[in-house]
Amino acid sequence: MISVGIDVSKEKSTICILKPYGEIVSSPFEINHTEKDLSEVVSMLKRLDDEVRIVMEATGGYHFPILTYLVEQDLYVCVVNPLVMKKYASTVLRKGKTDKLDSIKIANYGIDNWYHLEKYEANEEKYEQLRFLGRQYAHYMKMRVDSKLALTNILDRTMPKIKTLLQNRSDKPEKDKLNDFAEEYWHYDNITSKTETEFIDSYIEWAKNKGYHQSKAKAITIYALAKESIPTLDSKIPLTKMMVLEAVRVLREIDKTLEKILSQMQEIAKKLKEYSVVRAMNGVGDVLAPRLIAEIGDVRRFHSGKALIAYAGIDAPPFQSGLFNSSHRKISKRGSSALRKTGYEVMKCLKTSKPKDDAVYLFITKKEKEGKALKVAKIAGLNKFLRIYYARVKEVYDNG
Repeated sequence: MISVGIDVSKEKSTICILKPYGEIVSSPFEINHTEKDLSEVVSMLKRLDDEVRIVMEATGGYHFPILTYLVEQDLYVCVVNPLVMKKYASTVLRKGKTDKLDSIKIANYGIDNWYHLEKYEANEEKYEQLRFLGRQYAHYMKMRVDSKLALTNILDRTMPKIKTLLQNRSDKPEKDKLNDFAEEYWHYDNITSKTETEFIDSYIEWAKNKGYHQSKAKAITIYALAKESIPTLDSKIPLTKMMVLEAVRVLREIDKTLEKILSQMQEIAKKLKEYSVVRAMNGVGDVLAPRLIAEIGDVRRFHSGKALIAYAGIDAPPFQSGLFNSSHRKISKRGSSALRKTGYEVMKCLKTSKPKDDAVYLFITKKEKEGKALKVAKIAGLNKFLRIYYARVKEVYDNG
């Protein structure tokens, strides 16, 4: 029984090798994440005349190079949740924090929990690709929110209140009505310089070219707003046009990136067995299906629906002491925040589409009628949704 504790850092790691009762096989030493150093470590471990188990913490993306290499060498590797390791370390009275001490702590964890260590099983390549693309999609969505806010802040000074009239109804990232309109007109002076009839014709022609609804009433409303409003940035200053069009350009480039990422995610997801089942679930469309699969991954790695719910961090652990039993418990939030966010978007789509025969939708409305807050009802619905998701997808794989 030999436990190898690896404290992973960026581009290097510290390794400690222990036997039971604190017997040191190798004092903590550092290695770089290079093939030369890792091959030497693997050779050393394979020379040891005993069962070897390697333990490391999940550290964002830093642990993947060494993890991938060790798994390829057919070594027993266990990746531990950092929170679990933190709680294990909190049992020590004397505190200390160095890479060497951390590697000893991790090796000791392996000894103390030897029979509970779970061997790391790499997800299929498709799931890993989806997860990576999903993270990139979330990153660019944050950038899109910031860029859209920057654009609307400028438009508040060139075309006040225009945002309220040009709400985006498309679920396609590349379609943005406000962005397209700002590129065409960018200032109320470009509208008021025309007669009402000229602007109506111009607006309808623009809407036709861009694929939006050609509404004469909307054009009349925009023209009236342009006449009444007082822009605070002068259209005659070159800076004004430049800032609006640059904000439009940045937002459009982000939208193109999101479109490419989403298209790639859809292409990969469609090759998975569960895609058609997930896509058929109410509230899950072409956009959310690959994102949902990306965040959940291979459902076979969960032993039950409860495990999937715990992974999402929407479980409510019991709280009882003596005669006290808590009846108002909050979700743990100790899980994937990305999965919670994606799942919540599914619940919002369910509330919008209102499928009368859907069990999850009926459950949400039931909770709302009981007086639950709207968000609480949606989280309760997500809990039920994930149970159904687990059962349906698991059935796909169980039936071959």
